[in-house]
Amino acid sequence: MMSQLPPIKRLSLADEVAQRLQQQISLGQYKPGDKLPPEPALMQEFGVGRSTIREAVRILANAGVLRVQQGLGTFVESVADNAEPWSQRLKRAEFNDLNEVRQLLELKIAQKAALHRTEKDIEQMQGFLKKRKEAALANQVEECIQADIDFHRSIAAAARNSILADLYSTVAEHLKKHFVSIFTSTGSFTETQQLHQHLLKSIIDQQPEKAWQWASRITDNMVEKEQ
Repeated sequence: MMSQLPPIKRLSLADEVAQRLQQQISLGQYKPGDKLPPEPALMQEFGVGRSTIREAVRILANAGVLRVQQGLGTFVESVADNAEPWSQRLKRAEFNDLNEVRQLLELKIAQKAALHRTEKDIEQMQGFLKKRKEAALANQVEECIQADIDFHRSIAAAARNSILADLYSTVAEHLKKHFVSIFTSTGSFTETQQLHQHLLKSIIDQQPEKAWQWASRITDNMVEKEQ
C-alpha cells in the first residue's frame, strides 16, 4: 500500500512572479543597483495585476533581493554576506571540477527546459544559436564562445529554476577565459552546431528525454575536444 503523499503546494501568482524576477536577477538581466521597470511595464511583461506585482516585490524585498525607495522606485539590492562569496569560491576551483559541474547542469537544464519553455524562450534560444553559427563560420573564437554560453544560459532560463540558472551562469562565466585559451579556432563549434540544433528541436518539441540525450552528446563531444 502506497503511503499518502502531502498535497503539492501551488504557488501563488505573486510567488511565481517573484521567482521569475529572481531568475532575471540571477541571470544578470538586472544587476545590483539597477532600477526595475515601473509597475505598468512589469504588469504587461508578466500579464498580472498591480497588486500581484506589489506582492512579488514585497516578497523579494523581505528576502533582501530588492530595495524599495519611496518616490524613487525599486532597486536590486547588493547582497552582503560574511561568508566567502560564491563567485570568489569558484575562482579558487580547479578547471576540471568547474567543467564537470557545467556539464551536469547542462543535462538537467535541457531536460527541464523541454518541459517549461515558452515561445519567448524559443526565440531567444534560436537567436543565440544563430549567433553561435555565424561566429563559428567567421572563426570569431571569443564571440562564438560567448554565443555558446548565452545559448545554454537561455536554456537555463527556460528551465524555470533560478538556482540552476544562477549556478550555470556563474560557472560558465568563470570557465570562459579558460575556453578562450583552449579553443584557438571555431572548428569544434562548427562540428557540434548540428548537435545543438537537435537539442533545440527536442526542447521546442517538449521531449525532455531527447533533450537530455542531445545535451549528453554535446558535453561528451566537448570533453573529447578539451582533453
